Amino acid sequence: MSSLHPPTFQDVLAAHKRIKPYLAPTPLYHYPLLSELVGAEVWVKHENHQPVGAFKVRGGINLVSQLSSEEKEKGVITASTGNHGQSIAYAARLFGVSAIVGMPEGANPGKVAAIRQLGAEIMFHGKDFDDARQRVEELAQQEGYRYVSSGDEPHLIAGVGTHTLEILRELPDADAIIVPVGGGSGASGACIAAKAIDPDIQVIGVQAEKAPSACLTWNARERVETRMETFAEGLATRAPFMLPQSILWEHLDHFLLVSEEEMLQCIVHFLECTHNLAEGAAAASLAAALRLRDRLAGKKVVLIMTGGNLSLSNLRRALEASS
Repeated sequence: MSSLHPPTFQDVLAAHKRIKPYLAPTPLYHYPLLSELVGAEVWVKHENHQPVGAFKVRGGINLVSQLSSEEKEKGVITASTGNHGQSIAYAARLFGVSAIVGMPEGANPGKVAAIRQLGAEIMFHGKDFDDARQRVEELAQQEGYRYVSSGDEPHLIAGVGTHTLEILRELPDADAIIVPVGGGSGASGACIAAKAIDPDIQVIGVQAEKAPSACLTWNARERVETRMETFAEGLATRAPFMLPQSILWEHLDHFLLVSEEEMLQCIVHFLECTHNLAEGAAAASLAAALRLRDRLAGKKVVLIMTGGNLSLSNLRRALEASS
């Protein structure tokens, strides 16, 4: 269990005020074609419309805006497969702080280019996220940088929970919110906001079958490390983050795994039905809704399209798989 204190709903409200000058609310749209596909009234929260193309920028701004003057002077360091790194790089540039992002070799080239363009230094290390994270933690201790965990970080969780605050201000009678889970900051933030506003709202997490550590940890109620072989880098962790897990254990209603094939198919469904490009992690939300058709039948369901930073190679793969 993490020794960190989970954020409260008041922290989410404070984060909303903090990020409001920098980020406009993202669109929440109803799509009849998706509704027909799922058999429910489907709405999509378009976090792919954020300036870095993903929801995590909410947490980055909430965290970096609260750094002490000493932390700002030292700079921040983090590990990421892409979207979290873009979030920290974007917020660091906004507030004049230097940032280093550790990434695995072979990371999504579009996300690498975006992080570099935002002014952060990139350090490649290891074959996956957890290899990069371990190296970054060592450097933070050696050099005195402010280490930013992509999961075990209360300010990030409170920040990203503002997407659910926006959803329920616009759609207070939502029955269910489906959230993709990698590290778990987005899902735990969604739980904090949703359950404070309406305890009856179902919050459902979804992860890749080929990177199931968070789901297995949630089911076992103890830390489970596992393999990580998914193309969906936003879901690609092989070790869980325990602060988000402590929140998910208390509040998450259901957690399921979806296949690579289902996510590839749902990239195409999102493209056809909404004319939006969803990355693999974002497509998992629709894949989960299709899996849960019976449970969701006739309900008002919100899918969080967590990001749109899909590589061209994975877009081709999705189109080929659906042809």
